[in-house]
Amino acid sequence: MLSLPTRAGDRPRTGPSVPHVQLSQNSPGEIREQLAQWMSTRLPGTEIRPSEISEPGSLAFFLHQDAVPPQGAVLLPPRLVAEFAHVHVDGSLHMALSQEDQQELIAKGWGERHPLYSPTINVVMLYGPRSPQELETARTVVAASYRYATGRTL
Repeated sequence: MLSLPTRAGDRPRTGPSVPHVQLSQNSPGEIREQLAQWMSTRLPGTEIRPSEISEPGSLAFFLHQDAVPPQGAVLLPPRLVAEFAHVHVDGSLHMALSQEDQQELIAKGWGERHPLYSPTINVVMLYGPRSPQELETARTVVAASYRYATGRTL
């Protein structure tokens, strides 16, 4: 289970519908690049492909084609068993997380549920990291999404 610090400051503004994007407090380009690089090299057993649901330009992470998520895990639509996270061009991320980790993420101010969230649309937004310290927290949350999707820890 996640154990996050409380996020400093107010929550950013986000779009109220689809596409669900972050409208303020966006990640600086250098921080976005560092997160994408880390994700591209530190998530074994995954593939990077165009997202099946996100806006063009998003960097999406999928389980390898022969991999199956742990029983009970619900990944991102439309297939619910393949894509588990993607990074938007604004630096925010959508991902699948366990219910416990979602509660921690939201309670500590790091993210919110997608406007279409439901038992079959298990999508939460992690706000884009604004600093090197927030980048470390984002890595922790991405690792939790990876653990939820694969059953393995980094």
